[in-house]
Amino acid sequence: MGVGLADSKGEVNVECLYCKGTLVREKVSYAATRKGYHLIIDDVPAWVCEQCGEPLFDEETVDAIQEMLRS
Repeated sequence: MGVGLADSKGEVNVECLYCKGTLVREKVSYAATRKGYHLIIDDVPAWVCEQCGEPLFDEETVDAIQEMLRS
């Protein structure tokens, strides 16, 4: 995930690992292809860069996606 920096109000600002843009919480679609099957998961919580659009997922979200792909 990005780097969290607290501002003067104590709020956490999260930076994109790629372009250092600001990340905001959004819901995105995640697509994967495994063993000839195409899987699209909608409404996945992610941090999305306002500048480059790159999504970053929390560890819990990655674990849940990997579990779905294994089953």
